Amino acid sequence: MHKFIPRLGGTELWLIAVIAVICIALSLTTDTFLTLVNILDLLNYSAVNVIFAAGLLVVLVAGGIDISFAVAASVVQYIVATTLISIGGGNWAMGIGLAIGFGTLLGAINAAFIYHFKIISIVVTIATFNIFFGLLMFLTDGVSIYLLPDWMVDRAVFFELETRSGWAELTLPVFVMVVVLLATWLLLRRLNIGRQLFAMGDNPEAARRLGIGIGKMHYLAYGWLGACAGIAGLMQMHYAQEVVPNAMYGRELEVLAAVVLGGARLGGGRGTLLGAVLGLALVAITQNGLNLLGISSYAFRMIVGAIILIAICMSGDTLDALRTRLKRTRATTRHGEAV
Repeated sequence: MHKFIPRLGGTELWLIAVIAVICIALSLTTDTFLTLVNILDLLNYSAVNVIFAAGLLVVLVAGGIDISFAVAASVVQYIVATTLISIGGGNWAMGIGLAIGFGTLLGAINAAFIYHFKIISIVVTIATFNIFFGLLMFLTDGVSIYLLPDWMVDRAVFFELETRSGWAELTLPVFVMVVVLLATWLLLRRLNIGRQLFAMGDNPEAARRLGIGIGKMHYLAYGWLGACAGIAGLMQMHYAQEVVPNAMYGRELEVLAAVVLGGARLGGGRGTLLGAVLGLALVAITQNGLNLLGISSYAFRMIVGAIILIAICMSGDTLDALRTRLKRTRATTRHGEAV
């Protein structure tokens, strides 16, 4: 049984402590933060970002980076919606299948350019970010879709309770989020191919010498993120009951900041699903708290930028170099005391 209980590392413990402090502060300064309605609304809204985070973690573990996934989700939203409408409505099975298929295809495009043309992942995904978004806005003229199939706009509620401040509900995106998290956990922690992803992210050359298919790992990592982006886009369409081409534009920074804050190393080879979820929880709670306190949304953008900057400065080689310097300093001090 203990094998299925996640081990809490230093990053996870630190995040839990910070989240607890923020929650206590918000509960004392606002009347609505700790209400069941607000907590479940926060969970329903964050489910899409958690699905994004699960896919992005796989890419970061494999040593890559992708900032095009939120735009890819918007593209998948539009393609799935128009396809379903053109065939008469479809159903959930068709919607999920199309979302995963189109999302995986967009992820594979990134993987192909990164692996076959030997281009740095950040450069490729900046390019595809602009290509995907530009094509979407050009071909749609920025027009939203409001007439969706009935099964898509009928809210699936798995839990509801009437409270003094309104109805508290748990909706379909939360259930799908749990399924995606479980699947990603199985991939990274229970399958041999997950260990190969960690090995490639930690040392690509050593992984190649061990016989790991580097190309296959690229397609797996970016395809997985693409599939998660497709699912997230479908859940956002269900939650919002509409398709707005630029609705998810900018979410990539929130998710990236959260996953890196949760301990995923930008250089690859390190990261936990629990840390990613906790990092996203911290970012989401901070955003929610600022909204409840009436503080400008620009403050949240500054916080996200600061998180990314701090994470880059304190990740990977920087921390390793710092540890090495500390060890050398201690060794020198002990040697001096011995003399």
